[in-house]
Amino acid sequence: MAIFDYAPAPESVRPQIREDYGLFIDGRWNTPESGTYFETVNPANETTLARVSYANAADVDKAVRAARKAYDKYWRKLKPADRAKYIYRIARTITERSRELAVLETMDGGKPIKESRDFDIPTAAAHFFYYAGWADKLEWVMRAGREPQSLGVCGQIVPWNFPLLMAAWKIAPALACGNTVVLKPAETTPLTALALAQIIEEADLPPGVVNVVTGDGTTGAALVEHPDVDKIAFTGSTEVGKMIARRVGGGDKRLTLELGGKAAHIVFADAPMDQAIEGVVNGIYFNQGHVCCAGSRLLVEERVHDEIVVRLTERLQTLRLGDPLDKNTDIGAINSRAQLEKIEELVRSGVEQGATLVQQQCDLPARGFFFPASFFSNVHPSYRIAREEIFGPVLSILTFRTPDEAVEKANNTPYGLSAGVWTEKGSKNMWVAQRLRAGVVWCNTFNQFDPSSPFGGYRESGYGREGGVHGLFEYLAH
Repeated sequence: MAIFDYAPAPESVRPQIREDYGLFIDGRWNTPESGTYFETVNPANETTLARVSYANAADVDKAVRAARKAYDKYWRKLKPADRAKYIYRIARTITERSRELAVLETMDGGKPIKESRDFDIPTAAAHFFYYAGWADKLEWVMRAGREPQSLGVCGQIVPWNFPLLMAAWKIAPALACGNTVVLKPAETTPLTALALAQIIEEADLPPGVVNVVTGDGTTGAALVEHPDVDKIAFTGSTEVGKMIARRVGGGDKRLTLELGGKAAHIVFADAPMDQAIEGVVNGIYFNQGHVCCAGSRLLVEERVHDEIVVRLTERLQTLRLGDPLDKNTDIGAINSRAQLEKIEELVRSGVEQGATLVQQQCDLPARGFFFPASFFSNVHPSYRIAREEIFGPVLSILTFRTPDEAVEKANNTPYGLSAGVWTEKGSKNMWVAQRLRAGVVWCNTFNQFDPSSPFGGYRESGYGREGGVHGLFEYLAH
């Protein structure tokens, strides 16, 4: 298949990045009590973007006290319609600054600009718009005769794969329900959360309603363990989620967890094959596979296995890996050196265990953290690549002969976050979807998100829901 050269199409917008960032606490930018800063790096070229404050336990305590004061003094007493006005103001500003925020997200995280521009930022704004509309209608969420009651101070910890979007998923419903927030972004991708703090400052929210503290896992642990936090919402790895559950267990603190996944993507022989191949590509290579609900286990009906391997091999060679700020790029940079090393180690294990590796043929940039789009065939269900979350652009292909076998293999995982099914028969789609133990099942599509639709999993993928009316329940006293 011929591959045509594309002229570079770099994004022209360059955001203003401060040299140093403080902590956003009580409506002001604060110097960290720790006096310590860390660097956030562009993973595409390994250059330092900014120095960011490291929040210690004293900083976290200051943020929680500010959130409590704002909750008691302002936010819980504000009319719901007035709370909605502030949330709408945040949504509008995100939309107005969308190009700048998209570039900032790409520079700090490594994802292609077309994904930041067309998915991350618009969906983040959509969540604020959606929940602003719910702020004065919460009585419709509760059962008849019950008044909606907020929880208080919410500690929210977001990951590095969708930094701004995950912050919006958590902050918007919390504010709409009358809670105040202390947000802790991932240490490798703090810049859009800090930009959101600037937007919140410009929106003139009462001081302390939203606070942003940056740091590493120690900062997050201080937030989890703070006695005056009423609710913890965490998105991240299953290992850390288990630690948080153990620390919170037995107390009064509410907890929602959105953790890892190893989603099954099932393709039957009667599937619309052209669309299914594109769905598989979107399911695993979107955001370099840095997606908890990525369709990383491809289960294909045995009689079309060879056809799908040939089609995927050809499709891989048309993907373009390179500068994430180039609008032609399909595969950007891996988020960090540590994540790249994890991906490389798991891929080596797949080769050593006997699976067949296929990769896109391309030159990797001389600098930065890059890994080519890849897939394995001849995979046994016991292989590590079929069991462990790789969180990278690596797909494992397994086969099945009957719908029952497809369901059994799809459910053969400790996770339960998402799944996908491709078949031209609607009845088969529904039969399989009803038997898959996953929080979200996409039929003849994949990675479709909407603020009005709940998202979440169970088993080792966590519990609780974000999005939709279900996401409001997580921030209201039951």
